[in-house]
Amino acid sequence: MVSIVAKVSKEDLEMVAVLSRLEVPEQDKEKHLRQLDSFLQYVDNLSKVDTDQVEPLAHVLPIHNVFREDEVRPSLDRELALSNAPLKEDGYFKVPKILED
Repeated sequence: MVSIVAKVSKEDLEMVAVLSRLEVPEQDKEKHLRQLDSFLQYVDNLSKVDTDQVEPLAHVLPIHNVFREDEVRPSLDRELALSNAPLKEDGYFKVPKILED
């Protein structure tokens, strides 16, 4: 793993700000440099943790997909489904044409 040794430069901060589409006022740059450097040092500490015996996870909780069995059930009556439609034709919803032939 790569260890983060160098401090974050002002140019690095400005590039991150550009990529993030953020405006960083000149008077705040020193504070943000310290915060970004502190964050990267923390990440560097995490990279030192031995995770060789840890299984990869998709979720921290043991969640399993729960599916119900497919059952044929009565659907909504067609007339009831179309009862509030502003336009209907031959048992279907009628909508304005939006695509040209």
